[in-house]
Amino acid sequence: MNKTKALAITSFALFSLFFGAGNLLLPPLLGYNSGSNWLWVSLGFILTAVFVPILGIYAHSKLQGTLYDFGKNVSPLFSLVYCIIIYIIAIAIPSPRTVAATHEIAIAPYFEIDTLVTSLIYFAFVLIFVLNRSKILQLVGKYLTPIIVLILLAVIVISLYSLEFTASPSEMKLPLLNGVLEGYQTFDAIGSVVVGAVIIISIHNKFDYTFEEKKRLIKRSGLIAGLGLFMIYMGLIATGAFFSSEISLDTSLSSDMQRASLLRKISIAALGSFGNSVLSVLIALACFTTAVGIVTGAADYFKGLFKNYKNAYIITAILSCVFGVVVGQLNFNTIIVIAIPFLLFIYPITIVLIVLNAISKKYASNLVFRLVVLVTFIFSIPDVVGFISPSETLKSIIAYIPLAEHSFGWVLPAFVVFIIANIFSKKRQLT
Repeated sequence: MNKTKALAITSFALFSLFFGAGNLLLPPLLGYNSGSNWLWVSLGFILTAVFVPILGIYAHSKLQGTLYDFGKNVSPLFSLVYCIIIYIIAIAIPSPRTVAATHEIAIAPYFEIDTLVTSLIYFAFVLIFVLNRSKILQLVGKYLTPIIVLILLAVIVISLYSLEFTASPSEMKLPLLNGVLEGYQTFDAIGSVVVGAVIIISIHNKFDYTFEEKKRLIKRSGLIAGLGLFMIYMGLIATGAFFSSEISLDTSLSSDMQRASLLRKISIAALGSFGNSVLSVLIALACFTTAVGIVTGAADYFKGLFKNYKNAYIITAILSCVFGVVVGQLNFNTIIVIAIPFLLFIYPITIVLIVLNAISKKYASNLVFRLVVLVTFIFSIPDVVGFISPSETLKSIIAYIPLAEHSFGWVLPAFVVFIIANIFSKKRQLT
């Protein structure tokens, strides 16, 4: 296979593994609610849903290992625990969320089928793809993703072409931060370290390239996938914002039903009655490819953990799909609510690990890794506890931590410790 074709297939596969339920459902409602502030919201959303994930892919291109390599500079034990937590979260939340979204939007409106039946059929197909992981890159990158991209572009372009570029006045006070927090819900930072490892192994299996050739391929495919995500997100948020003056949503509906209702109305406005069918296909494909990436990543990791024992891959894949069926009985919004405390805990640590692995090694010694991760963990605790069990005492503590009221209390302490640790490291080297 020539390198141009390899780049195209890898880029498409990477885009598709990223682009799942949350990526499709979250941006339109975010744009709708932001109205005239949609550009600020877009910037925040793109920061956590595009920039950080693609930085994660860049870090993977430097390491070309597994997720374990992301945390090993802190300590082997930390990395082991971190990997297990990441894969458990991925299997327990974003993977089942894909089948919940597929059932609610693509199946339930047309067929009187129980969620259990949908989940069983859905994860049976996921398992078939995962057990044929050598073909994942080609199946996803060559066939499924182009269909997803074409449908998305058709909906966005036709919608924007038919609309007047006017959005409703916005009452959103902190649009940039709202965009950042909503970007958390895509799981793309966690997705980058999970599906990045899938891409690495797929490239190792499929292409006979040198380390530097693989590095270039991964970096370029990451940039192309990132550009694709950027364009799609901007288009979906803008479409939602400009529809805010033309479409009314039932505020008594749950958030997930509002998201589904808005996306359905946009699709119908763009493609007529055919839009409902198009939306169903789009949701099913986008969710399916993400679920395949998550389950494959988990199976790859536990296979490596058990010294490349083949049955470990099969057993993990089966258990992941079974768990997906069980949790998939919950609705999309319930899974999002359950996800929030886990995201507030693991996302900051994942972001700092991505950044530290992406920058030059001279600024990311083992000491820097350990101190920055430790401080990030400590200052993330108030966010998690505050969400689970808010109290006046906790509020008084949070008041003294910059940005903590917006769930970013870890950012400034992590940055300060990063600077101090580097100064200390340089002085120790000089002496």
